[in-house]
Amino acid sequence: MKSAARFYVVQALFQMEAINQDLNEIKEEFENFRIGAELDGIKYNDADKKYFRKILDVAVKNQSQIDKLTDQALVKKWPISKIDPTIRALFRGGVAELLLEKTPKNVVINEFVDIAKAFFPEGKETKFVNAILDHISKEVD
Repeated sequence: MKSAARFYVVQALFQMEAINQDLNEIKEEFENFRIGAELDGIKYNDADKKYFRKILDVAVKNQSQIDKLTDQALVKKWPISKIDPTIRALFRGGVAELLLEKTPKNVVINEFVDIAKAFFPEGKETKFVNAILDHISKEVD
């Protein structure tokens, strides 16, 4: 249930940025029409909605801090603003959960790398996500 919550967080963060949706709208949409819903004969996975809200809230509330940590982990030529929006959402969700300090860091990193694999099954993006989240995890000790 927590894995699915993380996946929905990444989708929600991406969608918030893509269409400039606010936090309350996105929570309502995901909780009422996505998480565990059935649309056009497709059943969406259920998820821990409380955990979804918690990570999403931390990601939005601390976005400038998260983006700063991410920028510090990236090469100077590639600030977070130049990163693919899906990867940005992965970083924001992953770092938000790292800031919660409840789940072991290696678990958080592995979970978000697995989500990256879902979006980029044949790309090198998963190694990139792993490296950046690992670097940031050491900074938030």
